Amino acid sequence: MDLYLAGFIGGRREPLDLYLAGNMYSNKCKWMMENKDKLPGVKERTIDIAVLESFYYADEWTETIIPKLNRFLLDSGAFTFFSQGKHVDWNDYLTRYIGFIKKNQVERFFELDIDPLVGYQKVLEMRERLEGETGRRCIPVWHKSRGKEAFLEMCRDYDYVAIGGIVSGEIKKPDYRYFPWFIQQAHRHGTKIHGLGFTRLSGIEKYHFDSVDSTAWTCGNRFGMLYTFNGRSISSREAPKGKRFADANALAIHNFNEWVKFQRYAEKYL
Repeated sequence: MDLYLAGFIGGRREPLDLYLAGNMYSNKCKWMMENKDKLPGVKERTIDIAVLESFYYADEWTETIIPKLNRFLLDSGAFTFFSQGKHVDWNDYLTRYIGFIKKNQVERFFELDIDPLVGYQKVLEMRERLEGETGRRCIPVWHKSRGKEAFLEMCRDYDYVAIGGIVSGEIKKPDYRYFPWFIQQAHRHGTKIHGLGFTRLSGIEKYHFDSVDSTAWTCGNRFGMLYTFNGRSISSREAPKGKRFADANALAIHNFNEWVKFQRYAEKYL
């Protein structure tokens, strides 16, 4: 008798959605629309690219592109404020965030995970207001300070959750070994899980998040990196020492296109 073992342990239920985040020049959405003839999957009515945009950078160009995207995530932009040490009237910020979501009928958006600034209880109150006034469930973002039980509660109550603190260093590389447990618990509850800012390529294959976002494609202009999709992964090459790539916009277009190739590979095979 052959005995076949089914199911999964912390595995992925669906292929990986790799969202392209970060900004090119002043605004990624404006840049995409201005270069749409040179970018893959950008048609007149729909854009077959997964994009994550920050409310911090949102403007009329963002509003133009949202209806065209078949996969779009909106981040609150709270981390940007936190990292820059700016003073913010959070009630006013939340009001504007809610208004933007309602005006543009954004379906998937993250909560304001500003626990270090206002405390978790205040975050819960803001989450309640966010959901009450938009009429939609947000994607709650778990942080280490919330504890294990808070994560399990999120998984019981939501169909999509996120792990935060990766970019800020709150979650360090040795902590990655706990990712399988979080992913397994989410999947046991029928919940999808997103790794916010989790761009490590080896980790994308090893830890089976349902979705992640990456700003790496923007490194061409920031650090002079040329990316190439090799059919299974993506590699980078720096400009020769003491030199720069001549055409920054052409480099950005090339890198974006290569990352879209990797994005589509991930959707099928990772």
